[in-house]
Amino acid sequence: MFTLAIITCLFWLFVLVDATLGMRRLPMLQKVVEDDVLIKKGPLISIIVAAKNEETDIEASLRSQLKQTYKNIEWIVVNDRSTDKTGAIIDNLAKEDDRITPVHIKDLPDAWLGKNHALYTGYRKAKGDYLLFTDGDIYFHKDVIAKSLTFFQNNKIDHLTLTPNMNVTSFWTKAFVTFFLFGFSYFKRPWKANDDKSKVAIGIGAFNLLSREAYEAIGTHRKIAMRPDDDLMLGVTIKQNGRKQRVANAIPYLEVAWYRSLKEAIIGLEKNTFAGLFYSYFMVLFSISGIFISQIWPFVALFVTEGATRFLYGVVILLLFFVYQQTANVMAKGALKYFVVFPISSLIFMYCIARATILTTIRGGIVWRGTFYPLHQLKKDLHK
Repeated sequence: MFTLAIITCLFWLFVLVDATLGMRRLPMLQKVVEDDVLIKKGPLISIIVAAKNEETDIEASLRSQLKQTYKNIEWIVVNDRSTDKTGAIIDNLAKEDDRITPVHIKDLPDAWLGKNHALYTGYRKAKGDYLLFTDGDIYFHKDVIAKSLTFFQNNKIDHLTLTPNMNVTSFWTKAFVTFFLFGFSYFKRPWKANDDKSKVAIGIGAFNLLSREAYEAIGTHRKIAMRPDDDLMLGVTIKQNGRKQRVANAIPYLEVAWYRSLKEAIIGLEKNTFAGLFYSYFMVLFSISGIFISQIWPFVALFVTEGATRFLYGVVILLLFFVYQQTANVMAKGALKYFVVFPISSLIFMYCIARATILTTIRGGIVWRGTFYPLHQLKKDLHK
């Protein structure tokens, strides 16, 4: 027990140092000074929006995008088989602003996930030298495109992805979201994506900006047609092909109306939790065990151990707090106060992993936005 306490303490000490140094190197979009010449004479950017049953957010999202200070933009808004008013809202906005091209998808071809096919369909309509893939519930600050393109060209990169502010209101949803960001940060180490020598790669669905040339060179969304974690895999594919990517903090400039309840969040993670673990039962057991030993057991150990062991686990909890401060609290406004329910958030996340794995196994695949995708097809893309 004492040895485990020492190992856990050393592990979180390493993570704290790594995260503290790493997050300081993460660029802040708000510090980018827009290039006035670029804004006036810059290249055409095609913003490709995939939307399915987004009637709640799609109009406000698109209106926020239409206010950009950078003007040379076209919008390809893809209505992916929506059964609500999404298509009508898109059509009405297109009548107001001729920069919007609506695309309505009626059927999904074989061997495609809906969103991936929608983004690929949008790309085929796009004319821009730069392609921005985003979702139908993202809210843009008016300067986000100008700053992003300036950063993109100044750094001579092929791919830029931005971390948005997660806009959730209920306590438990916010607690879960901030825990997710904590786990994402120490596990994925997003700052390493900015190291051209590192294999770490990041892609975030709210904002994936690529040059057309790079996107076509990596095989487009056809390469990841059956990946539920398409946003991440887009970034991974860029890195695998020797291309340059950057991730930047854009909390004041980009906002996502994420899951509105804890139940929605748990259901929403069904599609990519098992995929993120490569559909491996070993990885599932490893992940669940790792979370319990490193993030839940220290709190339990305070009550069931004594002496030096109890003291060390007290240090572990303090280290967890500081790691949380350096990760989740940097990537989400006011995240630190949710550390008080950290062990419960950990248990909920363990439940998400187990639930997604069991449901995918029982169903023989995933159900995502009303469409069933067989597991054998999903696994094929792991080997592309």
